[in-house]
Amino acid sequence: MKVNIYYGGRGLLDDPTLYVIDKMQEVLVELRVNVERYNIYEHKNSISTLPQTIKDADGIILATTVEWLGIGGYMQQFLDSCWLYGDKEKIAATYMQPIVMSTTYGEREGEIALASAWEILGGLPCAGLCGYVEDLIAFEMNRDYTVLIEKKAENLYRTISQKLKSLPNSNQAVKQSVLRPQQLELTPQESEQLSKYVSDDVYVKKQKEDIEELSSMFKDLLGQSEEDEEMAYLTELEAHFVAQDDFSATYLFMIDGKKKPLTVEVHNDELRVHYGQGEKIDVYAKMTTAVMDNIIQGRMSFQRAFMTGEMTAKGNFKTLKMLDQVFIFG
Repeated sequence: MKVNIYYGGRGLLDDPTLYVIDKMQEVLVELRVNVERYNIYEHKNSISTLPQTIKDADGIILATTVEWLGIGGYMQQFLDSCWLYGDKEKIAATYMQPIVMSTTYGEREGEIALASAWEILGGLPCAGLCGYVEDLIAFEMNRDYTVLIEKKAENLYRTISQKLKSLPNSNQAVKQSVLRPQQLELTPQESEQLSKYVSDDVYVKKQKEDIEELSSMFKDLLGQSEEDEEMAYLTELEAHFVAQDDFSATYLFMIDGKKKPLTVEVHNDELRVHYGQGEKIDVYAKMTTAVMDNIIQGRMSFQRAFMTGEMTAKGNFKTLKMLDQVFIFG
């Protein structure tokens, strides 16, 4: 039989949880149980890989200390990793005993939190141990407390060896009906590999750099696309402009697919073309990009597009007819 102990405290000398798990480890070793202990704070850079160590254990002890509120960050990270990367089939067959000691308040809530978390993960929780310790020396010297701790270790041994069953619980029902994680369906081997990648700071840093590089590239492409959008037809209109004496007019083209209208301002030999709303519009015209492309490429005139209905317009029609004199394509 093998039992793993996962300690989620900070490793302080006056931590009562350390005394409790030391005593429990002594009892389990006397019962010829192979005990392996993991101080989570020593694995803080690779917590995501710790759930893989549960694979060869028949049971585990989750031990932590309530110093001010809750079970502490290290233990919470370990449970998060079990949810994300743990082998759920193995967890479902693994007994867990919660040990929570407190130097302030909340040891019972902490024990319940660990038991509930393990149930939601699909595991088998055992009767745990919790207590409040004000004076560590007095706690260690109390023989009655020591006997209680030893009995809890014996109960864990008995539960695992006899494979004791427990009644169904609502946490499992909640998991099946509500807690359906939005995650990839991975095999245990893939989950283990993913947990190693996540714990590899160099790999994670490289992935972040790659993502930033891709984001920057797409932003540049998007910016270039928007810039091209703002320049569409401007060069062609300017290149085919023919100045007209004593002629001034402002045209506004609504082109399907363009976010802004194309405004063309003609004043004798001056031409101003831009995307945006103009002032004192003489002619409003509407067309598709395909029609505008045909006109720019010389396959169709503005007048023909209007006469065939491919371009609609309103305003001064004499000014509209001047378009084919102001801009000569082909």
